[in-house]
Amino acid sequence: MMHTLTRTSTTEMEVTSIRLERELKEELKALSGNQGYQALIRDILWNYVQQRSGSYSPELSAADVRATLSATAQTDDRCALTGKPIHSGEPMLLGFTVEGNLIPLSLGSLP
Repeated sequence: MMHTLTRTSTTEMEVTSIRLERELKEELKALSGNQGYQALIRDILWNYVQQRSGSYSPELSAADVRATLSATAQTDDRCALTGKPIHSGEPMLLGFTVEGNLIPLSLGSLP
């Protein structure tokens, strides 16, 4: 999930510019801790690319899910545990993780 964990040298990276609201930049700095907010942004972007391209390999397990709620997908998504597609209109589960995040789950993805 975290593509930058391979630690590509920054000298091998392309320089780009992105404008962020000051408040967003400060929030990212606070959330990133020792990782650094630019590395956090790269991780988020790689995660997005992997999810959209279908090459997403989640690092969650069923043990990370505290509770589930039944739901109906309003848009196409992917199961956070299996990577299986969840299509708009299909029944699904919303998983509440131990970190307090809601994640999409396909039916049958939990034991």
